[in-house]
Amino acid sequence: MNGIAPATRIDSIRRSLVSLKMPRALEILDATLRRIEQGQIDGIEALDELLGEELSLRENRRIKAALRMARLPVVKTLAGYDFSFQPSLDRNRILALAGLDFIDRAEVVHLLGPPGTGKSHIATALAVEAVRAGKAVYFIPLADLIAQLAKAEREGTLREKIRFLTRASLLVVDEIGYLPVTPGGANLFFQLVNARYEKGAMILTSNRGFAEWGEVFGDPVVATALLDRLLHHAVVIQIEGSSYRMREHAALVPENVRNGTAFNPPQQKRRGRPPRKGNPDPEYG
Repeated sequence: MNGIAPATRIDSIRRSLVSLKMPRALEILDATLRRIEQGQIDGIEALDELLGEELSLRENRRIKAALRMARLPVVKTLAGYDFSFQPSLDRNRILALAGLDFIDRAEVVHLLGPPGTGKSHIATALAVEAVRAGKAVYFIPLADLIAQLAKAEREGTLREKIRFLTRASLLVVDEIGYLPVTPGGANLFFQLVNARYEKGAMILTSNRGFAEWGEVFGDPVVATALLDRLLHHAVVIQIEGSSYRMREHAALVPENVRNGTAFNPPQQKRRGRPPRKGNPDPEYG
C-alpha cells in the first residue's frame, strides 16, 4: 500500500466520508471491509455498495422533504387502494396515470364521485408517484386554496401567490363541492387556473358533476370559464359505488347507506339545475 498502513488508509477513508457528508457509507464501512476480507465481495463491488447505500439514503431524504413541501395530508399509495371494491374504476387507467405522462402534457385529471369512494386516496397516491419521480407537487383543499388567495389579494400579493402556485409541476385541488365557495372565490380560482392553463398539470377531486359547478362556485359565468380551460386537455374519471372507507364494516351498515343513497338526501328542486348530490365529507373524499 505504498508504505501506508492499512489502518491509516482506512482512517483516511473515514475522514473523507465525514468530509463528504456520507453518513450511510461511513456506517456500513466496517461491515463492507469485513466482507472483502472474507472474500465475499471484491473492491469494485464494495465501492458500488457503499455508493448505492449512500444514494438510497439521500433519495429517501429527498422524497421525505418533497412530501412535506407538497403538503400532503397523508401518504397514500396505489398499492394500498382496493380496486376490487370499486368495480366501476378501471385499474389499468389509473396505473397508466401513475406513469405521469399527463404531467408532461400539462393535462387536468378530474376524479368525480360520491363521498368516500376513494377520490382523495387516488389523487394523493398519484401525487406521491410524482414526488418520487422528482416532480414539484402541491396539494390543497379548494376551501384552503381560496382562503390563501383571498388573503394574498387583501395583502396585495396575489400575483406572487399565483406565481408560486404555478411553479409546481402538479397541483392537486381536493374537495371541490364539499364546502361553499366564499364570495369572490370563484374569480380567484379562475385566475389561478388561467395562469396554469396548458402550462401545469392538475388533479381535481369533486363530489359534484360539472353541471353543478355554477352552483358550487356561485357564479355560472365563471364556472363556465373554468370548465372551458379545465376540460380542454382533460382526463375525466367517474367513480361509482359505495363508501370505500366503510368497506370493512359493510355488514353493519344499512343497505341504503352502502349503495350511496344516504349521501343523496332529497333536495328542493331548482329550475334548470339538477339536485345536489351528497353531503360534505372533507376528510375522506
